[in-house]
Amino acid sequence: MAHPPEKSIYFSTRKRLVKLNTVLACSAQSPETTYGRIKSLQSFSSSRTFSVSLCKFKSKNSSTGHESAVDDGESEEDFIGDAEVEELFQQQIPTGIGEEDHRVFIVHPDVKWGQKKQYLTTADLQMEEAVGLVKTLQNWTVVDKIIISTKMPEKKRIFGKGNFQALTEKIRRAPGVTAVFMNIERLSPLSERDLQEVWGVKVFDRYSLVLHIFRRNARTKEAKLQISLAEIPLLKSRLKNEVANLDQQGGGSRYIMGSGETLYEVQQRLLKERELKIRSALQQLRKKRHLLRSQRKNKDFPIISVMGYTNCGKTTLIKALTGDAGLQPKDQLFATLDVTVHAGRLPSHMTVLYVDTIGFLSQLPHQLIDSFSATLEDVAHSDLIIHVRDISHPETVNQKVNVLNILKNLQIPEKLISSIIEVHNKIDLAEGYESNEPEAVPISALKEMGLEELKQRVEEAVVKSTGKQIMTLKVQLNSPQLGWLYKEATVEEVHDGGDDCTANVKVIISTAAYGRYRKLFQGVMR
Repeated sequence: MAHPPEKSIYFSTRKRLVKLNTVLACSAQSPETTYGRIKSLQSFSSSRTFSVSLCKFKSKNSSTGHESAVDDGESEEDFIGDAEVEELFQQQIPTGIGEEDHRVFIVHPDVKWGQKKQYLTTADLQMEEAVGLVKTLQNWTVVDKIIISTKMPEKKRIFGKGNFQALTEKIRRAPGVTAVFMNIERLSPLSERDLQEVWGVKVFDRYSLVLHIFRRNARTKEAKLQISLAEIPLLKSRLKNEVANLDQQGGGSRYIMGSGETLYEVQQRLLKERELKIRSALQQLRKKRHLLRSQRKNKDFPIISVMGYTNCGKTTLIKALTGDAGLQPKDQLFATLDVTVHAGRLPSHMTVLYVDTIGFLSQLPHQLIDSFSATLEDVAHSDLIIHVRDISHPETVNQKVNVLNILKNLQIPEKLISSIIEVHNKIDLAEGYESNEPEAVPISALKEMGLEELKQRVEEAVVKSTGKQIMTLKVQLNSPQLGWLYKEATVEEVHDGGDDCTANVKVIISTAAYGRYRKLFQGVMR
């Protein structure tokens, strides 16, 4: 099938972009190789038309004036297919991310004072989480670990001269170390380069290590696109490092023959164009997600988002509440990267939809959370949030604070925040558990303890948040009233109406559905 002119431009420029990105990927090899190959870019200077053709393609879709569900679905399929997503996912992977296995030396800088000091946890617990992050990656092993005090973690080498010298000697003596994990939020590009040169191995921070975990766990189009977007800041910071290195040799600031651009400008443009395409594709998926949300709302199913710190037991809880055998919870960090929806029933037989979301983690840069905004957008449109806490975890209070801070940063409506149901999970693992939070619901999702109380609390909250009404209606049994109520509302009880022709029906029904009911059956209602 022939493509329209705009699409033909789009596909042809995409091939050029792939070739340009291949050249860009060479920058990880050596400055000389990069500069030598970059000269060939002049024959591909028409890749500037990429962003123009993309805009033409988008404007063509929007100029038709069609906003229907069918058009949204078709444009998503036409614009971004599995092969294109995989191509974006595999292009320009930051060096060391998603590749090879490592023998890791973990370093935790224990900040003694200042803004970066952690008051709700300890250095030992933070190290324990760092070990857990590394062990999440298959075939990664922890060779050794160390906690070192620091007063100024923003220094290029993080530690003072004496501590840094002792650390360097310890790393060099450790057998077979191939990477160092510096357990801080984000290393500056200058620090990363300096530490790698001194130690002679790859250096990860929390940002790059979590990206590594995400990349290995990504399965769906949306997850892969969001991870690719999250890698852009890392690529940009490393680009500055590479060009600075070239500049020292007189290569980075030279103009590319015939293009009027320096090497740095060409690479910046390529990253910008790639980011534009990823964001455009995510926007198409966001439209599709909006459509699915609208369909759920039209069917009047209350939506309940289940959130919490990573590995707190969200998926296990949803499986226990719904009986969905297809859910396979895993005892690992970030096992869930996609939003999945599962239907369950409350004690009144009301059908609700539980939304499983990505878990949170402390000390993550806002860019990483921002890149998953399309996925987390569903939370803001929920009728209720269940916050699951691993009450057996020694850092459970710190984890709660981190989750609530992230929810506030996501601009979740205050009404939704104030109605959160807090669940204390894994009480079977918490020796001598006693809650000092009377509103929290104690459960064990794995042992299915406390679930009936939780369902009752969820039902009460859903009825309140959705504005549904609980009422008893008298229906004629020789009319379609009862069948309609079973379909459009939640029927709790049916009692004999005192004669052979009527029944008293207790229902939970939305205001809109009750309006439709009155209009349809006004002739037979008493």
